[in-house]
Amino acid sequence: MNKSINLYPDEVHKASLGAPEYYPEIDDACEEINKATKGLGTDEDALIATLGSKNIVERCLIAYRYQEKYGKELKELMKKENSGDFGFLTQLLSLPAPDADAMIIRKATKGFGTDEKLLYTVICGRSNDEIDILKKTYFKRYNTDLTNLVSSETHGDIKKLYLTCLRGVEETYDPKYHNASKAEEDAKTFYKKGKGRWGTDEAALFEIICKSPPQYLQMVDDAYVTTYDVKLQHALKEELRGKTKDAALFALGMKLHPYVTAAELIKNTCAGMGTDELGLSCAILR
Repeated sequence: MNKSINLYPDEVHKASLGAPEYYPEIDDACEEINKATKGLGTDEDALIATLGSKNIVERCLIAYRYQEKYGKELKELMKKENSGDFGFLTQLLSLPAPDADAMIIRKATKGFGTDEKLLYTVICGRSNDEIDILKKTYFKRYNTDLTNLVSSETHGDIKKLYLTCLRGVEETYDPKYHNASKAEEDAKTFYKKGKGRWGTDEAALFEIICKSPPQYLQMVDDAYVTTYDVKLQHALKEELRGKTKDAALFALGMKLHPYVTAAELIKNTCAGMGTDELGLSCAILR
């Protein structure tokens, strides 16, 4: 891959330019939702049937179209009509993908302490375009600069990773520049800033991961294996700890093996004693 994958469908990118395209089934879904929430009580089964059966593209279009047709945001309607975990899930389902991500970030940073797992799965491993959309969406919805929020709510090494990701620094792949010689050089730098020194320079490791386009990062990984007999993943596991390690591995995985990494995230929310309902909802929706 020449660049990190986009998690948002093309319709979101078009909508950011003010040009979403609708089709009759989207209007039908909007009418079904309106009918399910009119009068006394909410027809939850109808909401589940309508929103739960739609893919991310259709949900994005429904969210945009509902506000056009009825003059109110679908998310606010879900908040009014539903409560608890089901209410939060329907709110996420009723939002365009960038707004749902913004809501997840809000949830992760609100109150006492930060839910790092929710936060890094939204921010890390994103394309430059989607980081830009996410920052604009967050400011529009909450009147808060996302970088400033993350800077104030996080600390230590994981903060360095978040802020590097939010800069949107991934380079455009250029085979003349991103060549084998540079990959070997960056692999050596990765070693020198990590295992090859006393005290890890985490910021330098994060810079290499975030700046490298996926195709080139795979070259760096291959060069690291050739020279040091282990993958970058192994190096991160040895040099980092706790949530910082988890976040860095997630960022690396979303570039090298995005679909496997996303599947593992879903699996991990169901592992152990009890299911992480919030984490599972967020992971599946995204």
